[in-house]
Amino acid sequence: MTITTRKTRLNYTPKQKCEYARLMVEEHYSNQQIMDISGAGATAVARWKKQYLDEQRGEFTQNKIPLDADKRLIEELKKELAESREDVRLLKKATALFIRDNPNLK
Repeated sequence: MTITTRKTRLNYTPKQKCEYARLMVEEHYSNQQIMDISGAGATAVARWKKQYLDEQRGEFTQNKIPLDADKRLIEELKKELAESREDVRLLKKATALFIRDNPNLK
């Protein structure tokens, strides 16, 4: 009977992923070289490269954190803006109901 142990899962920050992907695209590192440097698996390295190239073309994948810090900030600000707009919409409705139900304000 053979006992197999799983490789410990490594966590990479978006900044690290972006740097590894940049090395592959701009510095022409191979996937194998990045795997050796980072300790990540082949599929993870391929995903980082694909996501990096997609982001360079302006395409963003839903439910994935952008690799580039500026793009992460833009996505965060877009979410905050959407939440603020929803808050304003709800406050307008509440105000209209309050005015409608209060005879002193008519």
